[in-house]
Amino acid sequence: MTVVQQKPKIEVCFSPLQFHLFDSKDSIVVVVDILRATTVITTMFHNGVHKVIPVQTIENALEYKKKGYLVVAERDGEKLEFADFGNSPYYFTSDIVKGKELVYSTTNGTNAITMGKNSKQVIIGSFMNLTRVSEYLKTKTANVLILCAGWKDRFNLEDTLFAGALSEKLINSGLFITKCDSANASMDLWNIAKNDLTNYKEKIAHRHRLKKLGLDDVIDYCFTIDSTEVLPYFDKGTLKML
Repeated sequence: MTVVQQKPKIEVCFSPLQFHLFDSKDSIVVVVDILRATTVITTMFHNGVHKVIPVQTIENALEYKKKGYLVVAERDGEKLEFADFGNSPYYFTSDIVKGKELVYSTTNGTNAITMGKNSKQVIIGSFMNLTRVSEYLKTKTANVLILCAGWKDRFNLEDTLFAGALSEKLINSGLFITKCDSANASMDLWNIAKNDLTNYKEKIAHRHRLKKLGLDDVIDYCFTIDSTEVLPYFDKGTLKML
């Protein structure tokens, strides 16, 4: 009797609040926070950072600062007073981060990263490394769960667009299947937006939050597709590069 091996499945979780509803133990979790955490992390590794320690609370970040670490920390988009850097990818050029170890704490993204610690693996996704993430997942016979960091546990458009773009690449490879409404919805949304991203980005609420703070100069950068082949992953409390 021939046993037909089932293809791995793709699921999308729109909010960290829903993460407990998914069986992530046997899945590779792709964490995405387009504006801006996973874009910043991808940039850091592209420019040679040694490793990044994501922490969930301001208190934890402050403790690391007292120990002499370089700290990147923001809440509601704004740099915290004690931090060395805010959360713009433009800060992390190679002369700043190459060979360094940074501590990182953000409103949404760093919490999402640590949530997947009991899964098969946690990797970092952004539009910058979209194809790299896709090609890596194609080499694995594992289910994929795309975890959108969202905005304060709420749905957001930018992470969902990435989830749709990645899901589409994986489905089109013929190596994956999905029966997940969230994955199908994210692909539908991506297909609506992808041919006119410039105008579609105007609908994104966080784009306008950042604009009020004078921080929206990063928007186009955060939606630049395939500008790097780095692939950060989370291992034992630290982000490193595969």
